Amino acid sequence: MSTVKNFMREYKGERPSMRMNKLKRKKKNRIRILLLSLTIMIAAAAIYLYSVWNSMQNAIDTMHEDRKTDKRESEISLKEKHPFSVLILGVDERENDVGRSDTMIVVTVNPDKNSIKMLSIPRDTRVNIVGWSGGEDKINHSYAYGGIDMSIDTVEEFLDIPIDYYIKLNMEGFKDLVDAVGGVTVYNDMDLQHGKYVFPKGEITLNGEEALVYSRIRYEDPRGDFGRQKRQKDIMQAILNEGASISTLWNYDDIFEALSKNIKTNLTFNEMVEIQAGYKSTVKNLEQYNFEKGSGGFLGNIWYYFPDEQEVLDFQHMLKEHLGLLPESGVAVNDHENGA
Repeated sequence: MSTVKNFMREYKGERPSMRMNKLKRKKKNRIRILLLSLTIMIAAAAIYLYSVWNSMQNAIDTMHEDRKTDKRESEISLKEKHPFSVLILGVDERENDVGRSDTMIVVTVNPDKNSIKMLSIPRDTRVNIVGWSGGEDKINHSYAYGGIDMSIDTVEEFLDIPIDYYIKLNMEGFKDLVDAVGGVTVYNDMDLQHGKYVFPKGEITLNGEEALVYSRIRYEDPRGDFGRQKRQKDIMQAILNEGASISTLWNYDDIFEALSKNIKTNLTFNEMVEIQAGYKSTVKNLEQYNFEKGSGGFLGNIWYYFPDEQEVLDFQHMLKEHLGLLPESGVAVNDHENGA
């Protein structure tokens, strides 16, 4: 019987050995196709990631401005994970206007404590404007009088700490950044309306234009500048959250273009990489602080915020301790300033 079957197979030209060879060739072809597909996918991913990395580096190079703090005797080392500080300025620069720093936030980062402290300074705070002949004025005017340098010098004197880095965000750029990440969702803690724009209490999703209006509302909010600062911080955080999502990677050109157009910083590309590598866990412990014990009032026909002296001292102590500048923090002031 088997002889008959073999004869029939041979008759049909399909010997068992031939069939086995065909199966082996098909299997090899499938493996080759699979390997080729994987190679193409890996190559495409590598090219895409290189493109993203290159675009990001170019954007950061465009954003970068040289400016080193002169309040430390020696530079800090991000590689050695020293604590550092950042001044975030949200500048409202409109056409034919030098601008005011409507948002001023001091951020200190301490990897040993694995935490970040964020202190908002009211824009109308009356302080000595360092380097300006007029003496005292609203702290946000320091940018109008002397740009980044005068703003940093004034904040350094006010809080008695060194400012290592700064990030200046053009508030008009809120619109570009929000649109670039596909809109943002924030929690609005009160009903607000500005002109035709209505922002109900609760979770709201905003496009670029809406986010810009929402961030600028002041007089319609009974908290005034404090309410505006909170909304601006909420939008900044929402932009960061959206920017970190996988879906926005496909829109990286728009994101990097918006960043390069609207942000200036003295952080270099390499420093940003070092912060991402050595400090990223600190983001999980972010504490926000605001001035609450001061009072508002007029001098002449100009309204100012007069900070409480003890509260200022308390914040100075807190930030110094967080930066490792106090003996009780376990790091001697001189040792830290010398880069130890």
